[in-house]
Amino acid sequence: MTNINENIDAIQKQINKTALACGRDPETITLIGVSKRKSAETVLAALEAGSTHLGENYIQEAVDKIDTLGKDLACWHFIGHLQSNKAKFAVQYFDYIHTVDKVKLAREINKQAAKIGKIQKIFLQINIAQEDTKSGACAQQAVFLARQFSQFENLSLDGLMCMPPYFSDPKNARIYFKKLARIQGEIRAAGMDNLTHLSMGMSNDFKVAIEEGSTMVRVGTAIFGGRD
Repeated sequence: MTNINENIDAIQKQINKTALACGRDPETITLIGVSKRKSAETVLAALEAGSTHLGENYIQEAVDKIDTLGKDLACWHFIGHLQSNKAKFAVQYFDYIHTVDKVKLAREINKQAAKIGKIQKIFLQINIAQEDTKSGACAQQAVFLARQFSQFENLSLDGLMCMPPYFSDPKNARIYFKKLARIQGEIRAAGMDNLTHLSMGMSNDFKVAIEEGSTMVRVGTAIFGGRD
């Protein structure tokens, strides 16, 4: 558990250094600890080490964990593939849903949020490299989908999310981070100025993502180690 404390501290220092080096305010970048497949005890260690934002990929696992730990201990981010029939739980348990890529899913999230009087913060997920193995909308649909999502009264479209291919040299991911930032600019130019966040960058490439404008980096392995 000591390693978790040290890892979070080391990553935060890297975030701060990278931000300052490219003229950004480190306070505008949020570190999300990705705690999928980790026990509640392990996640509690991260919370005690100062981690205030946590990301989960699987609804049932996350529900059990959040019920054990308490929803108010962190800002919870859902970052896994979400099926419409699980939208109810995502809305009840998560502050942010990063993986909305279809109007059908957005409509169901809006419906569930309306039931509990919540404005659900969501991100539009883009399949930035058009990989068959990954979810997300194609880049050409981004402005259209953003307009559709923005019409739902109980949704707040706050940003975009992507997962580029894994590269041993993280600099190779730069073109994909640039592309997501460019899509953000297109959507904002279309009148959706509240699209302030870019959720991009993981354990091996978060520094490159920050250089290209990321406001939320999703770091799992570098904090918690490999999957349990």
